[in-house]
Amino acid sequence: MDFEQLIGANDSGVVQIRRDLHRHPELAFLEYRTASKAAAFLDRLGWKVKAGPEVMDASVMVNPPSEAEVKAAQTQALAEGAPAEWVARMPGGQTGVVAELSRGEGPVVAFRFDMDALPVEETGADSHQPNREGYRSTHPGVMHACGHDGHTAMGLALAARLAHPSARWQGRVKLIFQPAEEGGRGAKPMVAAGVVDDVDHLFVGHLGCLLPSGQVAPVATDFLYSSKIDATFTGQGAHAAMGPQEGRNALLAGAAAALGLHGITRYADATTFVNVGVMRAGSGRNVVAEQCHLMLEVRGSTEEALDFMRKRAREVLEGAAAMQGVSLTMEDMGGTIGFTPSEAAAATVAEVASGTEGVAKVVPSWSIGGGDDATYLIKRVQELGGNATYFMLGSDLAGIHHAADFDFDEASLWQGVDLLAGIADKLLAPAD
Repeated sequence: MDFEQLIGANDSGVVQIRRDLHRHPELAFLEYRTASKAAAFLDRLGWKVKAGPEVMDASVMVNPPSEAEVKAAQTQALAEGAPAEWVARMPGGQTGVVAELSRGEGPVVAFRFDMDALPVEETGADSHQPNREGYRSTHPGVMHACGHDGHTAMGLALAARLAHPSARWQGRVKLIFQPAEEGGRGAKPMVAAGVVDDVDHLFVGHLGCLLPSGQVAPVATDFLYSSKIDATFTGQGAHAAMGPQEGRNALLAGAAAALGLHGITRYADATTFVNVGVMRAGSGRNVVAEQCHLMLEVRGSTEEALDFMRKRAREVLEGAAAMQGVSLTMEDMGGTIGFTPSEAAAATVAEVASGTEGVAKVVPSWSIGGGDDATYLIKRVQELGGNATYFMLGSDLAGIHHAADFDFDEASLWQGVDLLAGIADKLLAPAD
């Protein structure tokens, strides 16, 4: 079903779009169905839509998908109803979409919505609402386990609200649909393409994060600086009994590195984290492992703390390689930075939220305890003299973010649309 058929005058429209997206999750830079259906919907509403290379600089994309991955994602998207003309406009994983609507002279107000899902196998438990209501992921091993399906649905509902002939506002609105938020890779190519260079006010929001339903926080705090790293140890295979002395064990290097990384001394003046999330190695029980691949990240509450963690991580990895006599390659796989909210933007969210139906409480701030690469968009807007903030929209959770049983309170979706529309109305109120 086309998205415009789902948008109505009641809560069901944005909920049904969210459920449609939840059934068809897509990983970073492969959001072909989501992005193309969103672009087609926005185009039919009368928005000026740009996509692919028009809004993403491929030269700064970190770890873009392979040609085979892109082709497979495009084929799957087309089979699931993606408009072919829009899929064709998004080569090489450039799945960003930006829509603009102008109504006379006035400021430029922008909103960012992330689209990607996670490599998580959704639970099959009967207690899980997507199973009970029939909108569980149809893609094995991929799930909207963070709420980005809700964010995109709110963005599309907002687009319909603002494009309606009865909407009274003056100026220009930009809706930024960003790929690859997970892993911190999607915002930088959009920044490099200049999508926020003309923005006066930017707002980024997130559902849930343990903030209860009916509450809004104009400022999300405790954003962590992070660095995602892939490390590959390459040794020499050998028979594990006949000639182990001829081998160079990459698995042992990886194991030593994993333990050493988690043992890095913490930083006294800041909060730091480290996690090795994936280790793959070896080919057989009687073969000295020739290769070992680690996927890890380090985080810090300050840039200085992150620099310390990155330096120590490199030393640990190099030491483990030297200990087993194997080679090491490291690849940057993305990252995030912190941010300072603009007081004016935060005040706007607080004022509008206090008058939004269903919002019972506005709290000054809320800790996100993680990261989001939208901070690069925020930083760019602020560098050029604009205002920006990252706010939280409360939504009770059935399971924590990134878990197999994640789900959120869908009643928060229309509250979010009302809040976003209210922000636009306030900042773009006609002079008369």
